Amino acid sequence: MNNNYLRSFGLLLGAGLVAGSALAEQGDAGRGLLAAATCTACHQADGSGLHVENGESWPRLAGLDAAYIVKQLHDFKEGRRQSATMMPFANMLDDQQVLDVAAYYSQLEVTPGQGGDKADEALLARGEQLANRGDWDGYIVSCKSCHGPGGTGVGSDFPGIASQHAGYIQAQLQAWKDEERSNDPQNLMGSIAKRLSDDDIQAVSAWYARQNASQAEGE
Repeated sequence: MNNNYLRSFGLLLGAGLVAGSALAEQGDAGRGLLAAATCTACHQADGSGLHVENGESWPRLAGLDAAYIVKQLHDFKEGRRQSATMMPFANMLDDQQVLDVAAYYSQLEVTPGQGGDKADEALLARGEQLANRGDWDGYIVSCKSCHGPGGTGVGSDFPGIASQHAGYIQAQLQAWKDEERSNDPQNLMGSIAKRLSDDDIQAVSAWYARQNASQAEGE
C-alpha cells in the first residue's frame, strides 16, 4: 500500500470515530427500547438476532456501534442498501427514532454468534488466516485491517463481526461479491469479496461466528 492510501484510510477512520461518538450522544436508549418493539420479531428482545440454516439469518445488533446502526438504517430508508425484509421496518422509524434505536442496541451486551459449530478444523484454520493475516497471494488483506484485532469493530464504518452469525456474514460477503451491496467506504468490501472463493466466505464467516467479542474487547 502506498503512503497516500494509508493517509486517506487514517483520515476516513478518524472521521468515522468522531461521527460515531457524536451520533451516539444524540440517541436515547430508553426511548429506543420502545421504538425497537417492532425489531424484536427478527433481532430478538436481547438484540441477539438469529442464524437460520439455509435461510435468511438476522444479524446480532447488540453491542454494535450506534453510528454504524444509524447509517445502515438510513441506507435502508434511502435505498442505498436493499433488503425486502428491512426496508419496511426502517421506513417506520423517523430520524429521532433511528438514533434512539441505535443507542439502545449499542448498549446491550454482546451475545454469542451462531452457525460456526459444524465447521471442521481445516475450514476454521482458513478462516483464521483470512481474518488475521489475509492471503497476499490472492491480494486479500486481513479482515482485522479494518474491523480491528479480534473483529470487535472500529468506529462507524467498520462494524464488529466477532460473535456475528455465520449465515449473516456469509450472506453479506456474497452480496458484496455479487455487487448487490455497495454501501461501504470506497467499495473496500466489494473489492475484497470478489477475491474470496465460496469456501473462503464460508470459512471466515464460521470463524468469526465462533469468536467471543466480549472476551476480545477485554484483552
